[in-house]
Amino acid sequence: MKRNQVALMLGTVFMLSAVLTACGAESGSDAGKNGAQSTTAAEDKTPFPLTLVVNQVGEVPAKDNDIEKAIKAYTNTNLQIQWIPASAYDEKVNVMIASGELPKLIKLNYSNPSMISSLKSDLFWEVGPYLKDYKNLQAQNKLFYDNIAVDGKIYGVPLYRDLGRAVIHYRKDWFDALNLQSPKTLDDWYNVIKALTLNDPDKNGKNDTYGLMLEKKYNQDVSSTLTRISVSQGGPSKWMVEKGVFTPEFVTQPFFDTMKLFKRLYDEKLINQDFPVVDTTEVDKAYESGRAGIRISGGNAQSWQDKIVKVVPSAVIDAAAVEGPSGRRVPGESGNAGFLAIPKSSVKTEAEFKKVLAFVDKLLDPQMANLIVKGVEDKHYADKGEFTEPLDRDADLKEVKPYRDTLPQRGESYNVAKAMIQPDLFRKSQKIGQTNEQFIVPNPALTLNSATFSERGKELEQMITDAETKFIMGKIDEAGWKAEIEKWKTAGGSKMIQEYQESYAQSQKK
Repeated sequence: MKRNQVALMLGTVFMLSAVLTACGAESGSDAGKNGAQSTTAAEDKTPFPLTLVVNQVGEVPAKDNDIEKAIKAYTNTNLQIQWIPASAYDEKVNVMIASGELPKLIKLNYSNPSMISSLKSDLFWEVGPYLKDYKNLQAQNKLFYDNIAVDGKIYGVPLYRDLGRAVIHYRKDWFDALNLQSPKTLDDWYNVIKALTLNDPDKNGKNDTYGLMLEKKYNQDVSSTLTRISVSQGGPSKWMVEKGVFTPEFVTQPFFDTMKLFKRLYDEKLINQDFPVVDTTEVDKAYESGRAGIRISGGNAQSWQDKIVKVVPSAVIDAAAVEGPSGRRVPGESGNAGFLAIPKSSVKTEAEFKKVLAFVDKLLDPQMANLIVKGVEDKHYADKGEFTEPLDRDADLKEVKPYRDTLPQRGESYNVAKAMIQPDLFRKSQKIGQTNEQFIVPNPALTLNSATFSERGKELEQMITDAETKFIMGKIDEAGWKAEIEKWKTAGGSKMIQEYQESYAQSQKK
């Protein structure tokens, strides 16, 4: 949308408002006869006052910037956004909930136990029954909504993200030089990593490369390398449910076999020996400086290519789908970066609730989707016929990204007519991530209730992730590993399993 189009859109809204206001101020006789009707008509066209609270992304955008003006004009709202620093976001939102001083629309983080408690306490409108009435919201994959459900109810609109982002990124020039293929079996992973570590892929005559490098969060959260490889080999995504019985991933054979692979790599010094303590940023630097050759990432392969060529001009990065012996299989992720909820304390009637939900739905209309994803035409991007071209990446980061990251959008996969000109590698990596949606293995416990998980989930997870590291480093053997699992069960793991099973059984009755 060009800037003059934005201005025209705004002008239309203001002119319409002025005309309606003038109509309401007609002669006394007309006012006596039709005054109430004219006032109602004027109010119907008055911009709807809408307050929104989201987390800050980078710098806070300038007030009444072109993007915000265009959103206000298109949605006919008087939108007021409050940006809260990400580091203090959940704490600030908790205070707002406790005090009852909430906006009409607020971003909540599903992983925050106190937020879940607030949803159960009937503090927010349930949107699930209304989704069918909004063309853009109902058009999205049902999994996006299932993944933020609480007791089977949906209390918001997700900030959509790909459901399965795991993609293999690798040094194609090294693979070609050593005649390697993207790994599928655990033996493939071992052989590829060994060759990239020992066979001097950079041809400098030094033993200074690793096939794979790990960092201290290698086995945590949705980006766990252990989980991603285990799932590719047929393992579950965090939890498995069979006939109502829940089993954590770490007691399954595919997961244990994956751990044994990592133990072998560690024993033979084929992975970095400091992995339990090294930060992600340090490992990223190693990949970007040409010291490592393969990883599973949720990011963009083009980013690695752009950075490494500054150090190794001849480096070539490529991307491949994560596959196992039975084909593509990736852990399902939550598919959101939080969700937008509508508080009952500030939105008191169903009519007003529907207006707020209509605003969110309109953000996915073609005009708004294009604006939120790309920014303003001729300022942030230019039309190049079949494609559009970014004009100023710094401006995009400062002025567009805050809205792209905090408002609902599906990128170029929904209601964005023309793709942005991007390098082939970017497109390839992006397409793999998007098509992963067909091959995801969901976590069946993601939206189930467990008081133990809410109270002690992090502590119990730490027990197991520490034990995994001990096993890989040879500090405990298989018997020791099994003993750690029993400790986990005694400390609350068995109780958590029971609670998940009860919650699952309850959900199946609905």
